[in-house]
Amino acid sequence: MWDNMVNFRLDDLEINNIELIIFDKDGTLVDLYHYWSQMTSLRSKLICEKLKLDLSHKKRLDLIMGVDEKEKKLREDGPVGVKKREIVMQVAIDYLESYSFDNVYKICFNAFEEVNEISSSKLSKLIKPINGLYELFENLVKSSCKIAIATTDTYTRTKLIMDYLDLRDKTDYIIGADLVKECKPSPEMINKILKDLSIEKEKTIMVGDAITDIEMGLNAKIKASVGVCTGLNPREKLLEKTKYVINDISEIRIV
Repeated sequence: MWDNMVNFRLDDLEINNIELIIFDKDGTLVDLYHYWSQMTSLRSKLICEKLKLDLSHKKRLDLIMGVDEKEKKLREDGPVGVKKREIVMQVAIDYLESYSFDNVYKICFNAFEEVNEISSSKLSKLIKPINGLYELFENLVKSSCKIAIATTDTYTRTKLIMDYLDLRDKTDYIIGADLVKECKPSPEMINKILKDLSIEKEKTIMVGDAITDIEMGLNAKIKASVGVCTGLNPREKLLEKTKYVINDISEIRIV
């Protein structure tokens, strides 16, 4: 019964008898700002080109969608990198409608779709793996620990990125925000993963960089939620939600 269980050490803390580890993607497995700052810039640039808007509007669109270019980071409350695509797109729509532009939903929707197509052939410029990613996945597979991804990105986009990273064959389950009614911090993603993989809550941990990741794990009542300091939230904020906080995924040790 216990042969497939894995024990993890995080600094001086241990989490024992785990069968499944669920990862957030952006900010946990891949560099958050590197990816979303470029994707957001492409989106706002294309929207401005379609509406013949000047650079000041592009900078404002970048900011309201969640990219603080001056500080070189994403805003903690997103929406990009935190909430699903429809919410990110809606803040752009709301901004443009405040200037009385017409047909902005269609323009924004098409711009987001076009950027997905354009960026699909430029993933080498967009994707920067977090330190320790490949070693951790290799060790998890060797230990027969199942791996799942739960992300606010779409299912198709996440599969594409995991394929690019050459890690899709090591991943047992992927779920995107487009496959659930309620996104993080709702437990719906985790509940679906557990049901489909037939794994119990007390044998599962969640690893993510955002408060919503930690809260999703808490709401799902799994064994532990682990915060990583490679994304949106600083250590002290993560520690308000969980005692399990590490610098990055390279500090997850199998013992």
